Amino acid sequence: MSSPIKAAVSSYLHVATLLRLLAVLVFVLAPHMARLPVWETVAVLAVIAWRAWAAQRHFTMPSKWIRGALALAAFAAVYISYGRINGQHAGVALLVVMAALKLTEMDQRRDVMVMVFLMYFVCSTHFLFSQELWTLVYLLLAAVAVTTVLIESNHAGEPLPLKVTLGRGGRLVAQALPLMLLMFILFPRVPGPLWGLPSDAGASRSGLSDRMAPGDIAALILSDELAFRVDFDGDAPPQNQLYWRGPVFWDFDGREWSEGGPVYTAPYPVQLQGAPVRYEVTLEPNRTTWLFALDAIDQSQLPPDSLVTVDGRLLANKSIRERIAYRAVSHPRYLAAPELSDQHRRMATRLPGNRNPQAVALAQRWRAEGMNDAALMQTALQMFRDQQFFYTLNPPILEGGNPVDEFLFTTKKGFCEHYSSAFTTLMRAAGIPARVVTGYQGGARNVIGGYYTVRQSDAHAWSEVWLRDKGWVRVDPTGAVAPNRVELNLQSALGADEALPFAFRRSSSQLFTQLEARWDWVNAEWNRWVLAYGPELQKEFLGRFGIEGWRDLMLALIVALSAATGLFGLIALRRAMPVRIEDDALRLWRQATARLAGDGLIQRPHEGPQVFVARVIEQRPELAATLQPLLASYLAMRYVGDTSAIAKLQQQSRGFKPRKV
Repeated sequence: MSSPIKAAVSSYLHVATLLRLLAVLVFVLAPHMARLPVWETVAVLAVIAWRAWAAQRHFTMPSKWIRGALALAAFAAVYISYGRINGQHAGVALLVVMAALKLTEMDQRRDVMVMVFLMYFVCSTHFLFSQELWTLVYLLLAAVAVTTVLIESNHAGEPLPLKVTLGRGGRLVAQALPLMLLMFILFPRVPGPLWGLPSDAGASRSGLSDRMAPGDIAALILSDELAFRVDFDGDAPPQNQLYWRGPVFWDFDGREWSEGGPVYTAPYPVQLQGAPVRYEVTLEPNRTTWLFALDAIDQSQLPPDSLVTVDGRLLANKSIRERIAYRAVSHPRYLAAPELSDQHRRMATRLPGNRNPQAVALAQRWRAEGMNDAALMQTALQMFRDQQFFYTLNPPILEGGNPVDEFLFTTKKGFCEHYSSAFTTLMRAAGIPARVVTGYQGGARNVIGGYYTVRQSDAHAWSEVWLRDKGWVRVDPTGAVAPNRVELNLQSALGADEALPFAFRRSSSQLFTQLEARWDWVNAEWNRWVLAYGPELQKEFLGRFGIEGWRDLMLALIVALSAATGLFGLIALRRAMPVRIEDDALRLWRQATARLAGDGLIQRPHEGPQVFVARVIEQRPELAATLQPLLASYLAMRYVGDTSAIAKLQQQSRGFKPRKV
């Protein structure tokens, strides 16, 4: 990559300063390294290492042909890795590798400035992937480090001590923070995320899918990513009632369930009963339209820009690309669809032909024995309780064409999707309308904030059956096998030889639990007041100060910026002014010698008052009569501490007027 011939090329930066710049570049790029392809991480680190070596050995920079070839190769490699060069991931990958390649031509002041500003820009790209509190802290440190490099790169000669430049960089960033806060509060907020890129819209961040097959949710359980937080008004319902409704599956091909189902815009036929439960959900971006709520939601108090489908799904009118908060009201007691239409009955009893014949035969035998719907449902649940069925995160892979039969009669080991799929299949085979519902079950209460956190590891699948005079009834067959999963949490339902990974376990240490809860509370407040500070919250907050409408907002912004700019100007002006002398004797002495300076008789920095007066009298003997008493009064006041000499010194200082020659 470099010329093998050494050359005495003058570099703009001192070697020590260049090494500091490279260290800061690694610090700035570090969070991206985990997201980049392995080849790019290795290539970037190799270029940085080469640049450090080349600076110490004084190698020339590669020719423009070599640099051009490297740039084209990086461009092609990014395109091959991502299938594009634009978008969130591909665009950042291209930016990172090109920033590294900039080092191969960085030997002039212009190149160094471009590199410094590139590092500032790369810092901002981290917000594309994370806007958590730790990201802000990390990037503030990165901003201090880059500002330090900016200061060092504008210092000629030997590098300043690192402690000095770090202090200056930290002060500059600290001085910018009040202005940043002012702009954050007053600058008009725009709806929608600033950090979303259309070309990356295809990847869903929610672990739930619009389809369900054996093993899907079991794999999702291993993700501890936050799904949403819930803050209840008053007491929360019991853990076994916390079913957060998501996608509802009607269509079954013998192995995989999919949504299908009736028309979305039809109203949800439900009769609400009992006391309502009111709560606020703070939902993480999932790039779907799914909003999660407890059954059954009050359709007269829906969140803005949302609707409820005929099967009880709560949907947003557009894809959720940023963290949102919405309020909902639900009734744990309800009667859903007391009357079932013929169309919905056909859809809820439909099974693919010639699939899972053993399960179908078993359900039909139960029906032939004269069982009614409720009894048949209880028989299926009792089978899960009495026979050797096991709840496991690692069920055997069902590879045959009849996975329900294989699960019910062979393996008998599965996760929630196995049990809900098998139970729903049995119900349909017996002629009972049934469907599968996925979402989340439970949640962990934060002991500091009092709210509940629901994570991807709380993902769950259950069944709903339609019974005459009862409508759609929730049935969780997993609870028949592992009741602790519904009553407590996932970890308590697993066997002793099958625990969750360490990162997902809840420690029994009270101190650890308190620290974990406090950190989550800090993040929740950060999300609530900073990341969720959009147009509505800004309007509500500024309205408390009488700032309403765009006109008031722009006026407040202009006034605040003018005041901040004026304040900074006054501080700078104050620093530029001469330091006020607090010592009276020294002040009066300089007042007198200032008059001498007008005649060209200036006291030199290394001269004491006696040496200075002796030199002046040697040049201007006629001043001896006035200078010697002035000097005596000054020395008596300054060094002897004779306070009575101050009046004499004041008089002599005011009356001292040397005559020009």
